[in-house]
Amino acid sequence: MDGLSGQRVVVTRAEGQAREFSAALRAAGAEVIEYPVIEIAEPEDWSAADRAIAQIDSYDWIVFTSANAPRAFFARSGPRPIRARVVAVGPATRAAIEEFGYTVDLVPNEHVGEGVVEALSEYRLEGSRVLLPRAAVARDLIPQGLRDLGAEVEVVEVYRNVLPRHAAQFPAPVDWITFTSASTVKNLLALAGRGAVESARLASIGPETSKALRLHGLEPTFEAHPSTTAGLLAGMAAYE
Repeated sequence: MDGLSGQRVVVTRAEGQAREFSAALRAAGAEVIEYPVIEIAEPEDWSAADRAIAQIDSYDWIVFTSANAPRAFFARSGPRPIRARVVAVGPATRAAIEEFGYTVDLVPNEHVGEGVVEALSEYRLEGSRVLLPRAAVARDLIPQGLRDLGAEVEVVEVYRNVLPRHAAQFPAPVDWITFTSASTVKNLLALAGRGAVESARLASIGPETSKALRLHGLEPTFEAHPSTTAGLLAGMAAYE
């Protein structure tokens, strides 16, 4: 595949999490510029997560909505048996869970929050306990959607998305900027300014990321389907 031959593509993922995506872009002919706009930090307070870990056997489901969540949660909990069924929002999250030796019971067809709620609506959730370890700031769609289905949902913070402490100068001009979460939109604009974005094509991984771009008056060039880095790559390679 060489659909991106000679094009300069910015990858905004956190440092250490861009390797596979960057390699796939290079295989497609792109000149890849890794410009991490997120740094993964620990919560300011682990107490809620620690209480959840201590009573892990009381949960019927554990829902992970990003690859960072299981990495942070299982690093904190250490190896222990889990009786709950485990949900991963998409393939990257599933892979992160499996790195720790756990089995994923459910991956929705649509790799977004709405897909998680829709997939779990096929199960009897009334009276069940659901644990949702996630970032400090995230939308309420999943917890509210599951509560509407009768579940008791506990949301605990296991990591924070923060601005990198040492950000390089933005490497303009570029052909593409890839956005893999709403946080990457907000943080790139904070670090590089709007001018860095306006002359580039903007590749969005999914609906929430596209929404974040539009809230800032920016229209995504395309939105990936499915909402994965593979979907981003395919969309950029096919764009004319």
